[in-house]
Parts: sequence; structure tokens; C-alpha cells
Amino acid sequence: MRSKLGDKIRLQHIKESIDEIYNYIFETEFDTFINNSMMRFACVKQLEIIGKASNHITEELKQKFSEIEWIQITGMRNVFVHEYFGIDATIVWQIIKNDIPPLREKIDMILKTL
Repeated sequence: MRSKLGDKIRLQHIKESIDEIYNYIFETEFDTFINNSMMRFACVKQLEIIGKASNHITEELKQKFSEIEWIQITGMRNVFVHEYFGIDATIVWQIIKNDIPPLREKIDMILKTL
């Protein structure tokens, strides 16, 4: 059974991965991202970590914070892990720019409650 302490640690892993992504793409434009394979793969790896950590969050916490799309986050990780040659860098960029900032806010909020 997964403990609340485990949830806190997993949430911290998610936050750390988000911070890593921000460090990788700081002041980076889409063209640079597309042309820098190391940056792309580093970001994908951090997204995989976010998905894996999300998969280990307890059902209790997931239900309590159901506004987070836990299933989609885990599904994204599975696609990245199993379709590594078919990953669309444009979609990765959109996830980073559109989905990661609100996720970070929600994770910060949850961590403050634990």
C-alpha cells in the first residue's frame, strides 16, 4: 500500500522534473528546441519521470485532487517510453508550454497541504 509520505516524495519528484524542464528551455524558442536533440530528449525524459511518479500516487490523493489529469499524464509517459522514435517534438513543446505550468501550480498547492 502506498503511503502519504510516498505521495509527498512522488510529488516532489514531479516538481523537480518540472524545474529541470524549465532549466533546459529557459529563454528557448521553438526552433531551437526542435533543432537541439539533447534538449528534446532531456525534456522527454523529465516528462517520463513525471508520468512514472504520477502513476505511483495513491488513489486517495488522485481522487482528492481529481482536477489533475493523472491518467493522461501516465498515458503520456507510456507513449514516450514505447514510441521513442515516433515522438512528435511539436507535441512535446506544446505540453511543456501549455500543460506543465498549470501542473506545477497544482503540484505546489498540493505539497503545501501535505
